[in-house]
Amino acid sequence: MLNNLSLENILFLDIETVPAYPDYEQLPEKFQELWKKKAARLNYRDEELTPAELYPQAGIYAEFGKIVCVSCGFMNGSEFRIKSFYGDDERILLEELAQMLSRYYNQPESLLCAHNGKEFDFPYMARRMLINGITLPSILDLAGKKPWEIKLLDTLELWKFGDYKHYTSLELLAAIFNIPTPKDDINGSDVARVYWEEKDLERIVTYCQKDVLTTLQLFRRYQGLPLIKDEFVVMN
Repeated sequence: MLNNLSLENILFLDIETVPAYPDYEQLPEKFQELWKKKAARLNYRDEELTPAELYPQAGIYAEFGKIVCVSCGFMNGSEFRIKSFYGDDERILLEELAQMLSRYYNQPESLLCAHNGKEFDFPYMARRMLINGITLPSILDLAGKKPWEIKLLDTLELWKFGDYKHYTSLELLAAIFNIPTPKDDINGSDVARVYWEEKDLERIVTYCQKDVLTTLQLFRRYQGLPLIKDEFVVMN
């Protein structure tokens, strides 16, 4: 079935998220109390970490985090072009992303693809758009849609083959399929530190773009296609 999909109709993407505030102490009081309740549920392994010690994990929850980068890649003839929406102002980058999705990815054949996208990237983007008062692009607005009307692909889900308890990282799949690994600088656990302490957003963007390229390469492997060569990758 994958061989029937045209790569030109697919937008490959990845997001990078961080806690909404640099540390627990800077959270507004109301959200400190709410994070305490969340932290109590996160201590399921009897680690008994404090809310402040657990706060670096806040970035993976849309209610306590924010998006600092969304990188998108698409095939344009023989080229794979990658564009990133990023910045400290989440509302601005999400407005620009929503406008792009509404303009270019609103057709029946349009598809979005991310690794673990159905569990993380797609719902996180939708939630943060609503929190920022942004109208959801049709492709992310799943309410009332039938399963065959949902245009979201997930390279992790495709690898599961129905084994829903199985998780395989993008890094591991890249190694299995002999795809150059994107994890040659930082990884997901470093993003909050690089953003809040090092204030190096450009480094995060580079990391995000590499993940998008790897997701495309993995999808090409799924389709039995050769990897796209570096000279045909254009990063904006």
